[in-house]
Amino acid sequence: MGARIKWVDRKFSFDFPMDYFPEIIERLRGTPARVEDLIKDTTEETLKRRSENSWSIQEHIGHLISVEALVTGRLDDYEAGKKELRAADMKNRKTEDSNYNSRLLESILTELRKVRENTMYRLAQYSPEMFARSAFHPRLKVPMRLVDCMAFFAEHDNFHLARIFELKFDKE
Repeated sequence: MGARIKWVDRKFSFDFPMDYFPEIIERLRGTPARVEDLIKDTTEETLKRRSENSWSIQEHIGHLISVEALVTGRLDDYEAGKKELRAADMKNRKTEDSNYNSRLLESILTELRKVRENTMYRLAQYSPEMFARSAFHPRLKVPMRLVDCMAFFAEHDNFHLARIFELKFDKE
């Protein structure tokens, strides 16, 4: 694989119609199944191997769990009508402190499914008007509708899924 653009260096355009929210929500809903499909038949050694002092596959999966707390917190922000979304922990302390490589893969996958199902349940309760609510994103310095925020999280999922794919086939 070639060089990848770091997550924090990526640029995003949120100029799509608000009515795309069902497809974006479906992308988010499918992440746990995509993770499971991607890592099936992967050895424990490969799942836990760190590459170039970066996260292992299990740590990338765990990071998706850790970030789900930010997702639900931002849903709280939209529901409360806040003008600015809460900031992400760009040092990823929760992921680092969770020591995902010491856990059983099955427990990580179960937790990912559970936290994502909770988010999906919450999103299913929202009216279409809710997806049009807007708040300022502190790092990107742009207003984001809820639908934009969910598209951003779906892209974040894909970023880590792509990295997991690379690590699975890395012969380091």
